[in-house]
Amino acid sequence: MIDHLQGREKALEPFGLTGQRAEWIALASLHGGVFTRTQLSAWLGLSRFATLRFVKALRDRRLAAEETVGDLKVCRICARGIYRALGAEGVRHRRITSPDVAMRRLLSFDYVIEHTGLPWLPTEPEKVAAFEALGIGRSLVPVRVYRGAAGSARRYFPRGMPVALDLGRAVFVHADPGYDTSTALRSWRDRHRRLWEALRELGWSVEVVGVAGAERQLGRAEKVLGHWTSPARSLDRAKAPATGRQIRREIEGMERGIRSRDESVIARYGRIRDCLARLAALRAALPTAPSEAVIDCFAVWRSSRFSEGGI
Repeated sequence: MIDHLQGREKALEPFGLTGQRAEWIALASLHGGVFTRTQLSAWLGLSRFATLRFVKALRDRRLAAEETVGDLKVCRICARGIYRALGAEGVRHRRITSPDVAMRRLLSFDYVIEHTGLPWLPTEPEKVAAFEALGIGRSLVPVRVYRGAAGSARRYFPRGMPVALDLGRAVFVHADPGYDTSTALRSWRDRHRRLWEALRELGWSVEVVGVAGAERQLGRAEKVLGHWTSPARSLDRAKAPATGRQIRREIEGMERGIRSRDESVIARYGRIRDCLARLAALRAALPTAPSEAVIDCFAVWRSSRFSEGGI
């Protein structure tokens, strides 16, 4: 039994899916919507021919389709009824938009099926609800606005990569399919920074896992993630200079106090002239202020199923 599925695999019985096969389809649907025959065969312990028969049965019943992505044959769960039964009809997994998206989903899923004991939050609503339960509002989680003829839609955690909350530890997975750069990884960090800050203020440990199928991507992730856990600070906290985060907070508090004419804020620095002088000094110090750790720890994990040549 996989705890984070919360028994949703039983809703697939009307599709003729029970036991481990139902668990597999539920896992794949909720965590990217795609899988390969190799992943399926290894997880269920099936022979090559049994794997082919199962995939063919899914195709014949129009529950899934197979298509080639790069050098890989990918099975995509496409039946709306499957997602509806799992309570995830709103997920955007029923089609593959590009090779890099498909590979990112496959790599993320590969990590999940090797770590099914973690309490993953499979869908966007579950992720948002879990953080709201901790008192962290939607304004602090990554979001992207999609605009179309029917209007705009806000998607939280738009890349859909795995997130788990486990006994005071928050785990965020970043999968690199080989198309990303260090800049892309830092951009992903910036979209999560406020969420991570809020978690750490609550006493939660924030862990990032870099997942890839090639040594080059793993080496890049290890180098970049290492910088996120290495703040430049004095061993004597009383003498340590203010970090950039602390300076930004003081600036924001002062600016709010000045705009609202809050006398209590201004009085901390003396008169309004002293307050403005302190504000100018803080802004001047910000560019050279020491950084603060963004996360508490990190790990890198290589998928053995998606080698350099496969990506």
